Amino acid sequence: MQLPLIDLIVFLVYMTGVVLFGCSFFFRSKGEDSAGLFTSGAGRLPAWAVGMSIFATYISSISFLALPGKAFGSNWNAFVFSLSIPIAAIVAVKFFIPLYRSLDSVSAYSYLEDRFGPWARIYASLCYLVSQIARIGAVTYLLALPMNALLGWSIPSIILVTGVAVMLYSMMGGIRAVIWTDAIQGIVLIGGVLLCLTLLLIKMPGGVPEAVRVASAEGKFSLGSFSISDWSTQTFWVCLFYGLFINLNNFGIDQNYIQRYMSARNMKDAIRSTLFGSCLYVPVSLLFFCIGTALFCYYKASPGLLPAELAATPDKVFPYFIVNGLPSGVTGLLIAAVFAAGMSTISTSLNSGATIMMTDYYKRYFNKGADDRAEIIFLRFATVVLGVAGVGCALAMIKVKSALDAWWAMQSIFSGGMLGLFLLGYFCKKARNAEAAIGVLLGLLVIAWITLLQVHFESVPKLHANLSIVLGTMVIFFTGFLLTIIFRGGAKGKDLK
Repeated sequence: MQLPLIDLIVFLVYMTGVVLFGCSFFFRSKGEDSAGLFTSGAGRLPAWAVGMSIFATYISSISFLALPGKAFGSNWNAFVFSLSIPIAAIVAVKFFIPLYRSLDSVSAYSYLEDRFGPWARIYASLCYLVSQIARIGAVTYLLALPMNALLGWSIPSIILVTGVAVMLYSMMGGIRAVIWTDAIQGIVLIGGVLLCLTLLLIKMPGGVPEAVRVASAEGKFSLGSFSISDWSTQTFWVCLFYGLFINLNNFGIDQNYIQRYMSARNMKDAIRSTLFGSCLYVPVSLLFFCIGTALFCYYKASPGLLPAELAATPDKVFPYFIVNGLPSGVTGLLIAAVFAAGMSTISTSLNSGATIMMTDYYKRYFNKGADDRAEIIFLRFATVVLGVAGVGCALAMIKVKSALDAWWAMQSIFSGGMLGLFLLGYFCKKARNAEAAIGVLLGLLVIAWITLLQVHFESVPKLHANLSIVLGTMVIFFTGFLLTIIFRGGAKGKDLK
């Protein structure tokens, strides 16, 4: 279809503006073009901007398109994930932020090396890097959907162009470009989602009361089954436990978040930014579920407006509405908001992944005496490498039915239970290398069983794949804990730090 000129102008101005703004930080360094500036902003960024960056990292295009898709195709079960975030944030404020602010390293995984040796750092950082490539892939793929619906451009071409644009300003501007563009994009996407929901409810025959009636009759507000015996499907409890462990993993061991703790000006700002960014996600994610439910009610009232093939692919319903159900100008703004959500997440993963590649591999094993110039060159090179790998993953996801389900499964698998290793090191002071290694080995076997092997044994009870991070974490922690009690006479003791 032909894109109205006003929509094209809005979208192109936004995209160009974001890329140029991010790249401008390359020219603002004033002789401070250092690795510290690239990875942590030299610890000089304001709390509100860091908080908006945390929020924008959560609100990716996965949220913008896949959450409405889940609400359209099923119910509000996935919202349970959002409800777990403030709990994890409180734990982070109490335990994780003080720990990382006290360490003399921007790497989230240096602590694991201090506790258990180099293998623990390598294991966790590799799990992180693989998960970030998968994340970049899922987000970039979902970015391509609305533009494909809007202009008919091929999804692979859109993925390639988007990947290059985000790589460019992430590579040039470092974390300052990431955080400041995140702050702007967070504001844009909140405005976009509020405007879209308002217009959707205005267009709904019968308005809000009719939408509530239809949604209630269809069970769209359900948070899922509360059964405590069914662990093979995505019940309320499966989603809650998955959310708790994934978000503890995010706040406790995810480089994306640890770098934000380090980029804040002081401890108080780090705490404020974490609470602000995480708690803001809850009401905004609720708006996405409202959009998905409202779309279901809207197209149920006017079934001829939605092609049958799109109804079978929920992730594409919201982009279709943006293209066909919104007035000119607003469509361009919503497309810009979708890109704002995705670009913020991609840039975060690129910057944090490059930081880990430099601190945990390049400086440790290839160039221990690297000066500041060598570090900057490698950081920019690593940003490009991760971007290319993420684009490749995005191209591989084109035939996926639900990007949210695919991303949750990959995140659960690639987390590798590394949260269990971190919790063992933090709370079990006497635990050492042997106990941790045995715990990790058993945890990986459990994850492999849940995600890969149980499907081949029909007679055994099935567990949902999202539980792999839950059980993997618990097995690692409790195995190490019990072995420490048996062989070292207790779990408490003086930490290596």
